[in-house]
Amino acid sequence: MTKLNEIRDNEGATKGRMRVGRGPGSGKGKTSGRGVKGQKSRTGVSLLGFEGGQMPLYMRMPKRGFNKRNRAEYAEVNLWRLQQAVDAGKLDASATIDAAALKAAGVIRRELDGVRLLGEGELTAKLSLSVFSATASAVKAVEAAGGSVAQARPAKTEA
Repeated sequence: MTKLNEIRDNEGATKGRMRVGRGPGSGKGKTSGRGVKGQKSRTGVSLLGFEGGQMPLYMRMPKRGFNKRNRAEYAEVNLWRLQQAVDAGKLDASATIDAAALKAAGVIRRELDGVRLLGEGELTAKLSLSVFSATASAVKAVEAAGGSVAQARPAKTEA
């Protein structure tokens, strides 16, 4: 059985680091593979992307990253905000509530690409909502209060 102090790498498994500047016979002597003179032959130099003071190419290009340029943006409304607007008399509970009604009541600032209903808070008013999309918990809460939700896109089912 081998002992811990006898464990070592196989022959040829590790390679020693290149020793530069140790004479012409080493293959990396004199200039150590850096060429002759100049800024790049010195130590501590990083010229990646440097263009002599001119604005570098990577800084001139527009930064887009991973943001989808034409992605849809929704005005998000929570249940508690709807209830607050109904209690204040800003929303008519008997009429169908859509993006235009929410904007007129001051619940949302702008319609954007549609309204997304979120399920945070409690809803006691019986509302008939017409929105682009709604979370499953929001639909459940509205239906529990006796209301209905008409969506342009169905809610995702939680599996």
